[in-house]
Amino acid sequence: MSEPRIFLSAGETSGDLHGATLARALRRLYPDAELLGLAGPRMVEAGVRPIIEFEPLVVMGLAEIATRLPFFFKLRRRIRTVLQERPPDLVIPIDYPGVNLRLAQEARGVGSSVLYYIAPQLWAWRPGRVRVLAENTDRVATVFPHEEPFLRKFGVEAVFVGHPLLDHKNAWERPEEAIAALGFDSEHPILGLLPGSRPQEVQRLLGPFLAVADEIVDSRPEVQVAVAKAPEVPDHLYNSAKRYTLAADSHRVLSAASAVLTKSGTTTVEAALTETPLVIAHRVHPWTYAVARRLVKVENVGMVNILAGRKIVPEFIQHLPIERIAAELMALIDRDSSERRVMVDALRRVAGMLGAPGAPERVARLATELLDARS
Repeated sequence: MSEPRIFLSAGETSGDLHGATLARALRRLYPDAELLGLAGPRMVEAGVRPIIEFEPLVVMGLAEIATRLPFFFKLRRRIRTVLQERPPDLVIPIDYPGVNLRLAQEARGVGSSVLYYIAPQLWAWRPGRVRVLAENTDRVATVFPHEEPFLRKFGVEAVFVGHPLLDHKNAWERPEEAIAALGFDSEHPILGLLPGSRPQEVQRLLGPFLAVADEIVDSRPEVQVAVAKAPEVPDHLYNSAKRYTLAADSHRVLSAASAVLTKSGTTTVEAALTETPLVIAHRVHPWTYAVARRLVKVENVGMVNILAGRKIVPEFIQHLPIERIAAELMALIDRDSSERRVMVDALRRVAGMLGAPGAPERVARLATELLDARS
């Protein structure tokens, strides 16, 4: 197929990043392809034409989504119109199951092939929705090794392609470069704070994270603190953090830090790749948490713990006890502590489970197979 029409759909920052690398891989195979869909700034830069404003998509939690229902109803109508006016040859939903599982159904309805990239974590919550994947996808590209056998049990044509972060790792700064860029002293411990990339996350987590940092600095004044500032989050939300160093590059903070306090999510996998000891602390809207407690089927929420099959990293969910979190981090920022050595070894093993670089190219080849089958 010489000039396919391909619809890509990402709904948040990490999906935009991985969608951009996939778009470039597709463009290398199909220079004249029409790429369109739900696209953030990185995907747009990679040549994907957006069909709707991206920023309202970047929400998390049931409560937050409920406040934006008119937007999501409008989005569904817009997607249906685009798909029906000229059905794409291939639709590639990227993570973001709240929108993309419905997109897969709509795409199947107009006869498009469907390749789901970064499978929704249905093994963790609402596993009954696996049948939606089985009925409405031609292939599902998974980025964690345990997902392929789980999905295949339910009839999903799942393929483990490796984690796309492996393709970005070489571009991250080395520790000594990151420390110098932050203006820190390499002889003293560095604590990194990563409160998230969404405004709601920063609003809920930055205050407790700063309180943890204050607790540590009060005990050990030589500790240097860097706060990762997300470009998508308004500057004023970081006003309370100005007593510490703000860094616009979260990977710089991860590379430089002796240990980090991070929200749950992609940053825990990034910490495994940089072998940076971490503590996970997360808080969501109380209503979202109440619903999630009934739906979530896994004991741990941090992906590093899920991949390890045990709790190798401390997790504090919803209730964030400042002194306890600070105590956990104090043991980890000590370069010679046994707690640090044990965790770094465990993180190294987790990183080894993520496959090999080249995930975007492998997904692009899966796309080629599906497009060739339509010829």
